[in-house]
Amino acid sequence: MADACCGPTSTPPSANAVDHGHAVNDTAPRLWQVRELQLAAAAAIILAVSWSIGRTSDETVATVGGLIAAAIAAATFAPSALKNLRHGRIGVGTLMTIALVGAIALGQIPEAAMLGILFSIAEGLEEYAVNKTRRGLRALLSLVPPTASVIRGGTESAISPDDIAIGDTMLLRPGERAATDGTISLGSTNLDLSAITGESLPIEAGIDDEVHAGAINGGGAIEMIVTALASDSSLARIVHIVEQAQDRKGSGQRLADRIARPLVPSIMILAALVAGVGAMFGDPMLWLERALVVLVAASPCALAISVPLSVVAAIGAASRNGALVKGGAAVEELGRIRVVALDKTGTLTAGTPEVVDVVTAAGISRADALAAAAALEARSEHPLARAILASVSTVTAADDVTAIPGYGLTGTLDSATIRLGKPSWFDTDIFSADIARLQSAGATVVLVERAGVLIAAIAVRDELRPEAADAIRQLTALGIDTAMLTGDNALTARALAAQAGINTVHADLLPEEKAALLTDIAAGRKIAMVGDGVNDAPALATADIGIAMGAMGTDVAIETADVALMGEDLRHLPQVLAHARHARRIMVQNIALSIAIIGILVPLAATGVLGLATVVLVHELAEVLVIANAVRAARTTPLHGFLPPPTDSGTLNITVAPAPEFEDACCAPAPKPGSVVAGTPGNLPVPGVPAMASAVGPDGGGSGRPHGCTCAPPSPHVAIAGMEEGSAVGGNRTASKRPQPS
Repeated sequence: MADACCGPTSTPPSANAVDHGHAVNDTAPRLWQVRELQLAAAAAIILAVSWSIGRTSDETVATVGGLIAAAIAAATFAPSALKNLRHGRIGVGTLMTIALVGAIALGQIPEAAMLGILFSIAEGLEEYAVNKTRRGLRALLSLVPPTASVIRGGTESAISPDDIAIGDTMLLRPGERAATDGTISLGSTNLDLSAITGESLPIEAGIDDEVHAGAINGGGAIEMIVTALASDSSLARIVHIVEQAQDRKGSGQRLADRIARPLVPSIMILAALVAGVGAMFGDPMLWLERALVVLVAASPCALAISVPLSVVAAIGAASRNGALVKGGAAVEELGRIRVVALDKTGTLTAGTPEVVDVVTAAGISRADALAAAAALEARSEHPLARAILASVSTVTAADDVTAIPGYGLTGTLDSATIRLGKPSWFDTDIFSADIARLQSAGATVVLVERAGVLIAAIAVRDELRPEAADAIRQLTALGIDTAMLTGDNALTARALAAQAGINTVHADLLPEEKAALLTDIAAGRKIAMVGDGVNDAPALATADIGIAMGAMGTDVAIETADVALMGEDLRHLPQVLAHARHARRIMVQNIALSIAIIGILVPLAATGVLGLATVVLVHELAEVLVIANAVRAARTTPLHGFLPPPTDSGTLNITVAPAPEFEDACCAPAPKPGSVVAGTPGNLPVPGVPAMASAVGPDGGGSGRPHGCTCAPPSPHVAIAGMEEGSAVGGNRTASKRPQPS
């Protein structure tokens, strides 16, 4: 990463990657296996031996040994620097190459060799840290077992996960992991998804329920119909999406870009001025030497890597804890969130409402009332409909059923007109006391009318998640205010909000009204919206950060949200917010340290207070310090009640596309001209979503550019589906920042 700010991004897959058709070891290399560190060690040994011989006998040996050591160390950065220079790009490696050659020309051969050795060590440690954090994410893929039991032609056989075909019948015995995604066709069980979603409690699953790759069968043996290839399972897609998102930039990284890019040519101009002006008033060789020292002192190596490595580490750590964070911009915005708005149904509640009470008119039985309501709800997919249908054993569907948007349903049953809907739709005071009582208890009430006469009030309640109150307390402890936004009635909303510990409640809202309220709730602060990723699309798009709950296996939720919480445990929310704050603090620390080092070393180097050897040592130690600090972003401190999922560092048993090499520290990898990058499943347009512009802009995360170099002018023929144009951050984000389903 010698020319981190301006290097080309297209690189061949590493030896440790996994390519299609070839199962390769994907474990992170040992420290001693990193090429830069190997060359630095060889150069250091040659320099030390030659210097020792030179002190006792022939100085020529020391000189030759120093030159050889310098050449070996320079092999890690000089070739790429020269290649970039031919394309008109100047980076950190260019400065280091000039300084090394200049030091040799001035006869400071040991200093030149030390410069190359220390810079190579810093480059090697950086490469090692990046690979380690990225392959930590890929450890998720080791959850796929080495073999899978498949039934073909009535015969069971054990095959490699790569040989599984869509439509195969896969047998999953107790204690075994699913090799890919499928739907249960025989049997029932409970599934342990803790390693994927971070939730500790198993879930019950039966016929027609989905099973995701990596899930552990904890009950009886089941058969499942395979719905995805192992290389395209939900687990593989998660890893692929996050690896792409890691290179999208945050505002802090763009700040580093804005400083680093003009700084490189400015440093060269400054060094030339020091040499030229100094030569007019003193010894030209002395001032040329000082100019080389300034060149090294002002090189923004630490600044170039300060934020990108922190982003990679933070995103990888969040992913291993069940949260997909879509790039550096999302990491930084999460760290600045001070208000969280939550949808009620499916977010604060379990999303599975049940009939809790039925109040009937005189002469009407509970069964009659529920039968009339179920007749209208027979073909509805609304959560309330499912609750009513679940409360009856048999259903006779009504005729001529018509939905009245915002009110309810009408139809005919046994030649009588029936209506079902919200209380405000009916002009009567019957059941008013019961309605108030039930709504104050947190229930949603619908009335049933037959032949113009009200016959019942049905109360349906979606219970609060058991961990919701604990999650809200943790958010409050982080200094984050919370608010509930719901389309339900105010009495129900306030009752549930009181149980959860939320004081700010906005009820009876349409989707667009939720979005409009966010600005008022935020009051100038950064706000996140938590919803299901589909129904709350306008609010998720308008908020500074959109967070989708329960996104495991839901392509739309993963693709459209800035953050996707894979499980249903609401405690993942304060956990990911706390971790993002930690990561953002590290980013700010690294930027401040990098700038401070440059600000201190440059004047000392220009005035001759510090020599080349000292500046090289301090400069490279500062880069090592920044790298070590950035790696801290991968560490998570579990909040109370949060159980991190188990980790598995085994070998991979499926073939997946290799991760992009982390070469361009300032910009995201650019797709090849004419390509389309993961937007929606199959890269198909989402109904009701306007077409996006061709590519993300210069300040966004990953503009399409020729030759795979993100520093070159943008190419007009590259489309990135599923990414927001401009990748705006903060108050400039609008509802059109990313595609959303209608």
